[in-house]
Amino acid sequence: QVHVVESGGGSVQPGGSLRLSCAVSGYIYRFACMGWFRQAPGKEREGVAALNAGDITIYADSVKGRFTISKDNAENTLYLEMASLTSEDTAMYYCAVDFRDGRSCLRNYDYNYWGHGTQVTVSS
Repeated sequence: QVHVVESGGGSVQPGGSLRLSCAVSGYIYRFACMGWFRQAPGKEREGVAALNAGDITIYADSVKGRFTISKDNAENTLYLEMASLTSEDTAMYYCAVDFRDGRSCLRNYDYNYWGHGTQVTVSS
């Protein structure tokens, strides 16, 4: 059983930064996709950033240049560094992983294992 637990959310002023963490346990092989998604009130959940099996980073256009995804293999932890935050980044952020190959890694249906989310609020 794969367990995914996010942390690091909170409230920040516009222009500020946050780092989200995602601890993954229960699976001893490599993941084909590891990603971050977000869902704002009244909107669909969207892919934000992902790492594929080749450790290639993939970003949504809305966060390119501001967000950075990375992982610590030794700690089985995925990170999302977020900078220059705006109110448009306010959302529940979810971490997701999957071991199936051949996925784009930035679509909801690329993933079978999800965390419960961590809230990010950007407000003055």
